[in-house]
Amino acid sequence: MRIAVVTDSTAYLTPEERERYNIHMIPLSVTLEDGVFEEEVEITTTEFYDKVRGAKVFPKTTQPSVGKYTELLEELSKDYDEVISIHLSSGISGTYQGAVQAADMVEGIKVHTFDSEISCAPQGIYAKTASELASNGATVEEIFAKLENLKTKMKAYFVVDDLAHLQRGGRLSSAAAIVGGLLQIKPVLHFENKVIVPFEKIRTKKKALKRVEELLGEDAVKYKRLEGVVIHANCEAEGKEWMNELADRYPNVSFSLSYFGPVIGTHLGEGSLGLAWVSKN
Repeated sequence: MRIAVVTDSTAYLTPEERERYNIHMIPLSVTLEDGVFEEEVEITTTEFYDKVRGAKVFPKTTQPSVGKYTELLEELSKDYDEVISIHLSSGISGTYQGAVQAADMVEGIKVHTFDSEISCAPQGIYAKTASELASNGATVEEIFAKLENLKTKMKAYFVVDDLAHLQRGGRLSSAAAIVGGLLQIKPVLHFENKVIVPFEKIRTKKKALKRVEELLGEDAVKYKRLEGVVIHANCEAEGKEWMNELADRYPNVSFSLSYFGPVIGTHLGEGSLGLAWVSKN
């Protein structure tokens, strides 16, 4: 049985990664003042942040159409028997549900949808893991068992510069955004029950990032090996600096650098930083 792996663009896998792992991608879109763009296809992350900086109209995000998804599945049905389709949290987007609907509309291929309950680099880790297992002959059941196990070990926290983006995009309550703005709070945020919620409220970005590092440190003591990812919203130099500092302090963690692309960047805002990690034991 040949198994294809699909994920959406919010996994923010580079073209090289998608080719290396043979992962198929379906893009979400952003609506800007000058048009609608499929992220990772029609607009780069840098172009997006350049366009929205100082823009009068707040960007909007759109999930892939069911029709576009069925087209991808029909194409895959020519070469594959089954598909594992991994998507960003159903608590913040209808993309997962759209994939479920599309799966019921296509014949000749069996589609198994997976709600990552998160997004960005952690979602990418799920996709890469599924691809590696599929290429080594694992069954769909074995792959899903591994992905569910990873969920119990995956941690991800992020710090935003401006809560207004999350509030305007409907991903955080108005009350939380107003209070955060008044007090200059830089909360540590995370996913809980598929949605974005504050983990702790901290007064400065420096202290917030330090708190995230402390959380990583707790797991770095528990586990022999961790895979860590620093994620940045168009602040690559700051992200690299933080990653290098963390790598010096935690030699048992293998770090890489990723990014918040247009769709997730719409809701987090430029300058945001995140850190995700998962046990390799």
